[in-house]
Amino acid sequence: MTENSNGCRETARLLDETKKIALEWLESLPLRRAGAEVAAGELIKALEEPLPDEGIPAPDIVRDFASAIEPGLVASPGPRYFGFVTGGSLPAALAADWLASAWDQNGILAISSPAVSAAEDVVEGWMLELLGLPKESSVGFVTGGQMANFTCLAAARHEVLKRHGWDAEKHGIQGAPPITVIAGEEAHATITSALRLLGLGSEGVVAVPADGQGRMRADGAVKALSEASGPVILCLQAGNVNTGAFDPFAEIIPAARQKGAWVHVDGAFGIWGRLLPSLTPYTAGMEEADSWAADAHKWMNVPYDSGLAIVRHRDAHRASMALSASYLAGGGFARDPSNWAPEASRRARVFPLYCALKSLGRRGAAEIVERNCRQARLMASLLAEDPNIEILNEVVLNQALARFSAPGADSCEFTRQMTAAVQKEGTCWAGESVWKGKAVMRVSVSNWATSDEDIRLSAEAIRRVLKENITQ
Repeated sequence: MTENSNGCRETARLLDETKKIALEWLESLPLRRAGAEVAAGELIKALEEPLPDEGIPAPDIVRDFASAIEPGLVASPGPRYFGFVTGGSLPAALAADWLASAWDQNGILAISSPAVSAAEDVVEGWMLELLGLPKESSVGFVTGGQMANFTCLAAARHEVLKRHGWDAEKHGIQGAPPITVIAGEEAHATITSALRLLGLGSEGVVAVPADGQGRMRADGAVKALSEASGPVILCLQAGNVNTGAFDPFAEIIPAARQKGAWVHVDGAFGIWGRLLPSLTPYTAGMEEADSWAADAHKWMNVPYDSGLAIVRHRDAHRASMALSASYLAGGGFARDPSNWAPEASRRARVFPLYCALKSLGRRGAAEIVERNCRQARLMASLLAEDPNIEILNEVVLNQALARFSAPGADSCEFTRQMTAAVQKEGTCWAGESVWKGKAVMRVSVSNWATSDEDIRLSAEAIRRVLKENITQ
């Protein structure tokens, strides 16, 4: 027997053991507490030890590591985790993710992995069709919403400066015509981060006031556009991180077009609302933008990391991202993935997305979004039955904001106390946020595995914890 055969057998035994550990975890999700059992500090004590001089057998490492780390795992793939708009992993996507690790492809070029190139090419077409976006658009497969916004805004920077006679990739931005960036006062933090990374800064952003639901005010946007000069980038939002609200695209984008501004839509999770005809009043006009950012590891329920940078103008997208070096042999007419994303070397994150989309189909993808939106409304209605719980937002998507009250208690402090108590109780996990300067509990429903019964169990637990805290 060859040494390679022995190695394959050992690997097979290791993967069998790992599979058992993974299945035990997955089977525990419907019943286990939603939050972690211990904090990071306690985990460090369990994990920290001198680095050994000699290597330890892989089965021992994996078994011991899983045992030590499990108390710190959050059941975010589970059906009652409602924090940070986190999706689970569809079975087909999870299996494909395991294969992506085993195949260990480098998705830099078509020649380094024709498989990654071909899968990205196909999924690009599927995505544009599914979302109803211009078929001439390009898609970059990135880590998440942060890099999706960065990539789209890099393309925007390239294009608006090019229209004013400046090559940003060749000359940088020192000495370039100043770019006016307009965004809503409720813009997501990743927009600010992306602007900083691009050298555009955050301090000079023209912040347009938002209404009571976090939507950019159309009159404020039109005014800001009219007052801007030179190159202009307008950042809109599909799915406010707290309320789920949509900026009024159909009212604002025509004014941006007249100005010659580039329009970017941060649609990390809200863009998936385009799958539902019932949400057309909110999503209409979004397709007229120049770029869109999305997270597939949210509502498409694929493992982290899976973001999408979608750009109407392929030339601008490629010009802002493409690599060039003598040793990087191109793939001819095939797609080189690194031309559309900031990374060079990267794992084949498109494989899980390909399999997820194929397992769902158009109807299945829409059904997840529709069901989660309905469940968010159900959660809001069940919580609102308690006179000490106030729902603060119009539940138009998958987000519900709750504020708690108790006799003689400060509502902000009591809401923070309640959020912590619900997290500690463990039936579900909802996050703490701040809305209009006040503390709130934020419930985000975006998991394919969440059932109506999970919503009812969670609402009952929240109300039970509330009763316990009021009577203390």
